Amino acid sequence: MKHLPYKPEAVLFDMDGLIFDTEALYRDAVIKAAEKNGFNIPVSVYLETIGLPSASAKALLGMHLAGEVAIEDLWKQASDQFQTMVATELRLKPGVIEMLDWLEEIQLPWAIVTSSDHDTVLSHLLAVNLRDRFRHIIARGDYTAGKPHPEPYLKAASRLGVDPSRCVALEDSRNGVLSASRAGLMTIMVPDLVQPAQDIQSLCAYVAPDLHDVLAVLIDTLQRHERIGSANHTLGDLSS
Repeated sequence: MKHLPYKPEAVLFDMDGLIFDTEALYRDAVIKAAEKNGFNIPVSVYLETIGLPSASAKALLGMHLAGEVAIEDLWKQASDQFQTMVATELRLKPGVIEMLDWLEEIQLPWAIVTSSDHDTVLSHLLAVNLRDRFRHIIARGDYTAGKPHPEPYLKAASRLGVDPSRCVALEDSRNGVLSASRAGLMTIMVPDLVQPAQDIQSLCAYVAPDLHDVLAVLIDTLQRHERIGSANHTLGDLSS
């Protein structure tokens, strides 16, 4: 099993595609909105927007459409479609509750770090009765530069009062991994719609199949560091 290089002192969660199974909903909403306007947005183009702030995502889609349709109108239609889908199809990713229960049990701080705005985050959390489980939320409006810039994760580490190198970032996308790794965090990727290319894998401390596996890695890492600490303490007693 993979070990993290340092004992984790905080865990930072991306939201879409990591806590919530929403990336497929976003994808379908955007593609359907384009089709209603007589245009085609290939899945490959949409996948490039994953993890980006909405302004950057709109700009990228706008470049693809080359002015054939007003991107703001298309975005509004996609957002409306997404909200309709969320009302009945919003799902937590497997392992989220177990992860939160463990973090609470061992009193390790955690936060959400997302490109979504606060209203969206709160709406999603309320829908699954998790609002009280997240005291710290770093969302659009809390930082100047969004992912893949490191600022969102640096802001989160600062808010929790933890050195970035001792924070674990949980991410599902290329842009999220770039943001977290550039901020100096131990980054675990849990791929959602896109498997990581080799350059992204090299930035990750670990690539996990799901959050259950992430939890196992975190537990094993903490136990390993506790054993090392206990052994060092024993050696110190023997040498004194």
